Formats: sequence, C-alpha cells, structure tokens
Amino acid sequence: MKNILITGSNSYIGTSFENYIKQFENYRIDTVDMIDGSWRQKSFENYDVVFHVAGIAHSDFGNISEDRKALYYTVNTDLAIETAKKAKADGVKQFVFMSSASVYGESAPIGKSKRIHRDTPVSPSNYYGDSKVQAESGLVPLRDDNFKIAILRPPMIYGEECKGNYPTLSKFAKKLPIFPYVEKERSMLYVGNLVEFIRLVIENEDDGVFFPQNSQYSNTSELVKVISEVHDKKLFLVKGFSWALKILSHITGLVNKAFGNLSYDMKISEYKDDYIKYSLRESIEKTEKKK
Repeated sequence: MKNILITGSNSYIGTSFENYIKQFENYRIDTVDMIDGSWRQKSFENYDVVFHVAGIAHSDFGNISEDRKALYYTVNTDLAIETAKKAKADGVKQFVFMSSASVYGESAPIGKSKRIHRDTPVSPSNYYGDSKVQAESGLVPLRDDNFKIAILRPPMIYGEECKGNYPTLSKFAKKLPIFPYVEKERSMLYVGNLVEFIRLVIENEDDGVFFPQNSQYSNTSELVKVISEVHDKKLFLVKGFSWALKILSHITGLVNKAFGNLSYDMKISEYKDDYIKYSLRESIEKTEKKK
C-alpha cells in the first residue's frame, strides 16, 4: 500500500489523478488545501509520496502587474520548495512535482520548428515559466538516497472538462465550416495518459526529470478537424492563410500559441513501462463525449 498526499485542492491534474487511482486497491489518497497555511501543521510522516500540484497556471499575456509577478514566485516556486522540505523532514520517500514545458519558452513562430531534446537548456520567456525553473532549481539539492524527486515537464494537457486552449479549439470545430490549415508539430498529452504516467512514476519510485507526451504529434488544424468529425460536423481545412496568421502573430501571442511549433523528441518521452492508454483519436473522442 502506498499512501499518497496531493498538496493542492481542486486542481485539474490532482483531481484527475485522484479519480483515476481509485480503481487500484494498493493506493490511498489524501488531499490537503494549501491556500490558508494550515497545511504547515499537518504531519506528512504517514505518507510515502507527496504529489505537489498547487500552483498558478499561466493565464497572462502581455504586461502583468508586479503583484502578479510576485505571486508566481510565491506560489509556484517558494511554496513548492517549502512543501518539499517539510516532506523530507517528515520522512516522505518521494516528491513528485508538476513543472511544465514552459520552462523552454514560447512556441516557435509559424513556419519555424522547435524540438526539445534531453540536453536542450531551459529558456523561459515569461514569469510563469521562470517560476517553474526556479522551483526545480530549489528542489534538486533536496534529493538524496532517501528522498527522491520526480520532476514532470508535460506539454499542453487536455481532456474532459479541461481549461486553456483546447476548449476554444473545440468551439471552433463545432461552429466553423472552414478552418485554416497550417503545417505544425506540437507535443500534447491527454490527461488519461498523464495520470497513468504519474501512477507508474510513483509505483516505480522514480527520480529525475520526465517528459511524458502522447505517442504522436498534433497539428492544430487536423486536431480541429478530428473534433468536428467526432461531432458529425463537416469542416474543411483551407490552405493559404499562413501569411495572414503570421501578421496576426505580431499583434497577439495567441496565434503562435495555437499554430506555432513546440515538440519533444519522442525518445526523451520513452519510459520503461507503457503509459499510453489512448491514441490521439481515442483521447479526442473521450474528451468530446463529455461536452
């Protein structure tokens, strides 16, 4: 029996993992809220693993306030390190930290490639990404033979009831008759594959940096078309809009976020156990059936 404490309530990933792990008999899950500070009085000594998901997601574009900048580091960096130190002091054996592909910066512009390899240096381009880098830097020195630290850097995560860019693409797929076709290569990760990966990392008591992703790259245009097909809608992909999107990309960063390129080399996402439970098409079908 492995006793797991999820630090951070009501997070999408934490809740998804908790719901998934219930089907297995050899895990016990508790969750603690990190907002009011009362977690500091809770003993972690009865837990084998702390799965840290508390954090502020990247939702700011353009200029942000000084208070918002500070909050990224207070929550995403300082809180993570403090939690890990408490876990280690209380005898926890493993700390699993949710980082992000944002540590490598923004997507490459339309028409340019950006593929991440194991030796690619981190290069955050915003405060969110940097707060994750600083958290990782503070966690690594805590690692020893009795306290393992698993850092996960997933790409864009999507799934049932997710937030972020995916719901916007889903709306386009269900409403638009045409959509621009742009050559693109992006790593994505279905939440159903992610939670199995997390379970395996915990089961195997892993230590290190990990890059889970789906078994195939995604293309925004083709993704939108698949979503439309799942809903029995006809949507036509039209070429020739790249020039217009390139112009728009200088006005808003949302264009490169949707149509830019950012992928992990498939080799760095290989794992000793198979964590891919769903193909891209299957994951879209499962995601959309909830809508």
